[in-house]
Amino acid sequence: MYVILASNSPRRRELFSKIYPDFTVLPADVDESLSPGTPPEAGVEILARRKAEHTFEMALKSGMVPSEERLVVLGSDTVVALDGQIIGKPKDEEDAKRILRLLSGKTHQVFTGVCFVTPRGARVAAEKSEVRFRTLSEADIEAYVSTGSPLDKAGAYGIQDGAVVAGYTGSYTNIVGLPCELTEKLLEEIRREEREDAENRH
Repeated sequence: MYVILASNSPRRRELFSKIYPDFTVLPADVDESLSPGTPPEAGVEILARRKAEHTFEMALKSGMVPSEERLVVLGSDTVVALDGQIIGKPKDEEDAKRILRLLSGKTHQVFTGVCFVTPRGARVAAEKSEVRFRTLSEADIEAYVSTGSPLDKAGAYGIQDGAVVAGYTGSYTNIVGLPCELTEKLLEEIRREEREDAENRH
C-alpha cells in the first residue's frame, strides 16, 4: 500500500505515525465551507471525504504513486460544537478570545471525521468526545491567547496544552485531531481487503 495523509496538521501527522509509520504527506487544498445547518457529525464526514478524494485525484495525476502499489489516502477534519453549532478555527486573536469566553465553564463536543479513499471507494466514519472547560477569567484568556497556541486550532484550544480543560469523556486522540482507535479499525478493514485481493489473484 502507498499511504498518503491529506493533512498538514503536525498533531495528525504525529498520531497517524503511531498507527502507520510509512506514509507521505500531501495536504488537500479544498473548500472547507459547509451548507448552513449541517450537523457537526455529518460536516466532519463530508470534509474528511472531500480532502481524501481531492488528494487521491492529485496523487494519481502527479504520477507519484508507484504503479504496482495500491493508493490509500487518509483525510480528516475536526470541529468543536456547542449546542449543535460548529465552532471553527479563530480568525485572529480577538476571535480566539471570543470563542474561549463562549466555551468557558461549559461542556462542548468535539467531532472528527476520518475518511480513507482507495481504488475501491471510500470508508468514512466520525468520532465524538465531550470536553468540559474550566471557568476562565479574562486574565486566563489573555495569557492563553498570548501563547499563540489557540490560533490554528478548532475551538481555539488544544487539549494537550492543559490550560483551559477541566476534563473530558471519550477518545483523547479524537480531541487532539485524529481518533486513533477508529482510524486503526478502518485501516485494518482496508488491509484485510488487500490480503483477500492478493489471495484471489493467486
